[in-house]
Amino acid sequence: MLDSLYAEAVRKKGLVNDIVDEFSENDSKIFDRWNEEFIPQSSDEFSIAAGDGSFNKKKFLSFYFYAIACESLIFDKKLEKIENVEIETISHHRFSEDLLRSYMGLFEAKSALKVLEEYDVDYYLYDGSLFGDLIRPYPSGAELSAKLKQDVIDNCIDDLEEEIQNFNVNLYSEDLINKYFKIYSNKFELKVFLSNLEKLMVIKALLKYKKNIIAISKSSISNEFFESNIPDIAVFDKYTNKEGFSNLIYKDLSSEIKHVFPIEDDFFKSLKFTIFYLRLEDKKNILKVEIPYEVDIDDVIDIIGKLKKFSTDGYPYLLKKAHKDVVISDRNIEELSNIVNFYEKSGREMLK
Repeated sequence: MLDSLYAEAVRKKGLVNDIVDEFSENDSKIFDRWNEEFIPQSSDEFSIAAGDGSFNKKKFLSFYFYAIACESLIFDKKLEKIENVEIETISHHRFSEDLLRSYMGLFEAKSALKVLEEYDVDYYLYDGSLFGDLIRPYPSGAELSAKLKQDVIDNCIDDLEEEIQNFNVNLYSEDLINKYFKIYSNKFELKVFLSNLEKLMVIKALLKYKKNIIAISKSSISNEFFESNIPDIAVFDKYTNKEGFSNLIYKDLSSEIKHVFPIEDDFFKSLKFTIFYLRLEDKKNILKVEIPYEVDIDDVIDIIGKLKKFSTDGYPYLLKKAHKDVVISDRNIEELSNIVNFYEKSGREMLK
C-alpha cells in the first residue's frame, strides 16, 4: 500500500497547485496591509509570564485513558514555574476529543489566572486565541434541554465561582455532577456543558487583567484581511519575509456572535479585541497577536518591543520552553497507562 502511495505522490509532483498562488509576488493587497519595520527591543524593566498545555489519550475498549499537563513560567529577575497535571479516564463519546481539548484549555486559563493573581506579572503570554475561544465554542451540551441547562447554572454557579476565586487549577465538573446530578443518566453531556460554563467564568475572571494579557497564536484560520480561501497568516507568511507587522483589525465580539452565552451575555458581547500579525525576526514564522481591548499603533509598537526582549528565533522564549516542557507523547501516554496498570484491552493487541 505504501508503495502505491509513493508512486501516486511521484505522479502528482508539480500537479497539485498551491492555493496561495491566487496572489502574485507584488500584490498590493498584501503590501498595503503589511508594515515592514524594524522595532528595537524594549529597554523597559518588566516581569513576564507564559503558559501552555498538552493532552494525550489512549483508547481502550471501554474508555479512553488520558493525561493533561499545563505549565506556566514566570520571569521576574529569576525563572519560576507552576505545573498542574491530571490523569483519568473518560467514556467513549462523539464529544470526547472536544471535552479533553476543553479540559486542557481550562487548565491553561486557570493557570494564567493563578499567575496573574499571585505573581502580579506585567504581561502574561496566553497561548492561543481568547477571541476564538468565545466565537467558536465547542459543542456546549447541545443535547441538554434548556431547563436542565438552567438547572446546572442555578445549582453550580456558586460552587464554580468559589473554585475560581480560590485559583485552584483542576477539573471540577465530576464533583459537581456527583453533588447535584447523581441520578442523571447522561452525565457526559453534563460534563460538556459544565466545562464550557466554567471556561466562560474563568475567561471573565482573566479579563479583569486584560491590560496584562497578550494572546499569541502560531496558526489561525481567520481571513478578515484578504477574504481568501486560505488564512491571512498563510498569505503573510508566504509573501513577506522581513520583520514587521500587519495593519490592525478591531473586532467587536457582538458583531461576530450569533449565539447567546449561557451566562454573562452582556459582558462577553461588550468585549473588543485588537488583532494583528507579526514577524519578530527576518524569515521567521508569522504570529497572530490578540490584545483583549482597543490599542493604537503606538501601543502595538511598544508591545512588539517588549515581546522582542524575551524572544529567540522569532518566538517568545517562555512560550517555546513551556510548549517543550508539557508535550505528552504517545510513548508517554503508553508508559503512564502501564504505570497505572490497566488490564483492559485496547483492541489492537492482535495487530502487534
